[in-house]
Amino acid sequence: MESTQQDQKKKTIIIFLGIIVVLILAGMVTGIIALSRSEAQNIEKIRDIFIIVLAFESLLIGGALVILIIQLALLSNMIQHEVAPILTSTKETVQTVRGTSKFISEKAVSPIVSIAGLFAGGRKLFELIGIVREKKKE
Repeated sequence: MESTQQDQKKKTIIIFLGIIVVLILAGMVTGIIALSRSEAQNIEKIRDIFIIVLAFESLLIGGALVILIIQLALLSNMIQHEVAPILTSTKETVQTVRGTSKFISEKAVSPIVSIAGLFAGGRKLFELIGIVREKKKE
């Protein structure tokens, strides 16, 4: 239900924006036609108005760029002070895991492998001497 209401709101907004765009284009066409039939003095006034509008637009774009630069500075600050410590902590954790696995390998696995190797060598010795019979592979 909510999604159909949201879809209906989106459609209404799109239609509304479309109507506004069509009205702006119609106003521009009407303005161009009216300017082509008017005197030079009126055209100069309209030119001055457009220059003022463009200057105001430049100020808005400059303000938007300042806001963008501030946002980039905040993002950089966040990366340095929040993400970098997380990466450092992760690196320390990986080194701890590496050290733990090396310790387990040296203290637990290596002795077991050595003892297993000794038992296998002893068994082979007893097989060669004839005390133990060799298992047949089936």
